[in-house]
Order: sequence, then structure tokens, then C-alpha cells
Amino acid sequence: MPPSQDIDTVIDLEEDNYPDNDPLDELPGEVEMSMFEHLEELRMRIFYALIAVVVAMIGCFIAVKPIVQLLEIPAQGVKFLQLAPGEYFFVSLKVAGYSGLLLASPFILYQIIQFVIPGLTFRERRLLAPVVLGSSVLFFGGLVFAYLLLIPAALKFFINYGAGVVEQSWSIDKYFEFVLLLLFSTGLAFQIPIIQLLLGSLGIVSSDTMISGWRYIIVGAVVLGAILTPSTDPLTQSLLAGAVLGLYFGGIGLVKVLGK
Repeated sequence: MPPSQDIDTVIDLEEDNYPDNDPLDELPGEVEMSMFEHLEELRMRIFYALIAVVVAMIGCFIAVKPIVQLLEIPAQGVKFLQLAPGEYFFVSLKVAGYSGLLLASPFILYQIIQFVIPGLTFRERRLLAPVVLGSSVLFFGGLVFAYLLLIPAALKFFINYGAGVVEQSWSIDKYFEFVLLLLFSTGLAFQIPIIQLLLGSLGIVSSDTMISGWRYIIVGAVVLGAILTPSTDPLTQSLLAGAVLGLYFGGIGLVKVLGK
């Protein structure tokens, strides 16, 4: 056998034993689309999402009074005032807007997935379901955490601080601005483990690297708690900072379970 054939045989054997391409990193055999077709699909996905948001907002506006009453529960004993003509009407629009966006979020998420999934590899598609499910659960968990713990703690602090000095009569607009901002900022803060999971699964950051920066994370959690909470009381900021730290170290545990 000539030397060249021996070399070719060795190369073929190495390629068989150590394939260059992992099947999980390949794209499914789907029909390719032109740039114009991608833009057209993006336009349609955005249009469908906007229609869903508008319909959800209209439905929430029709039933806005029970939603307003639900959000007023943490402030029991406080009298709400309308300080300007139409203030409650604009508060109703704001509450309906946030509620409608929240109600339409599953459909919006579905449209996003349908748009990006053709460009994902088999490995990335395997991450899609747990990431979407985990992100949704954590976001709604953040809303519940804020509604049951953060908001009552902040309101109790302000009420007790002014007890015997001022009468607790609050602007309804300022109150709902405070509540809605705290709800959604907490829901976003609860996405930290999902970000860690993505970074670890993609090999960008390892669990050891995440642990090594724990000092910076503690400082960052305190700063994040101060930024995300619309109030200035230390109790609310400490609760949110503690939740962020718990989520961060929980995310490290998840990344370690994956062996990253």
C-alpha cells in the first residue's frame, strides 16, 4: 500500500472516532427564508402580539375595578384621594395597561418563540422549554413575593413612621405608581437564575466563576435592591436584596447540577 493511502486511512479513522460536528449543534433541515421574508414574518409576529395586548388591555379596563381593589388590599386602613379631575381614570388606564400586558405575555412569548426557533440548533431547542417555563414561573413568583411581602413591608414602614404625626391619606396615582413599579421590577429581578442557567449551559460562565465573585454579588444585590425599589426604606431594600442573593446562589446550584 502506498504511503499516501496509509495517511488517508489514518485520517478517515480519526474522523470516524472524533467527529468534528456534533449533531446537536446542527440546524434542523428547514426551508431557508430570505431577508425580506424574515422581516415580513417579524412584522406579522409583532402585529399579532400588539393585537393580543390591545384586546387584553381592553378586557382589563372593563374589569378594572376588581383589579384596583385587589391592589389596594396591602394598604388596608389608608384612605385614597383623587387629587385632580380624572386622576382615577388615568390610574385605571395604567392598571389596565400593566394587567393587559401581563395577561397577554404568554401569547407574546409564543410569537417570539415561533420567530426565533427556526434559527436555533437542536441543542438550543432543548434549552428552550425549561428556560421559558422557568422564566414564567420565576416572574410570577416575583409578583407574588412583591405582593405578599415587599409591598406590605414597605407600606407598614411608611405608616408606622408617620403614625401620630400625619393622617394617612395617599394620592391614588402615586400609590399605584409605587405598587406597579415594585411588582414588575421584582418580577424582572427574579430572572437571575435563568440568566445564570443560559450562561452556564452555553459555556460562557462556569459555576466556579460565579461562586468566586460572591463579594461583588453581595454589593450588587444591595445596589439592585436600592435601584429597583421605588421606596427608600431599608426594610424593603433588604428584602429584595436578600431575595436576589438567594436566587443567585440557587442559580449556581442549578448550573452545578448541569455539571457546568
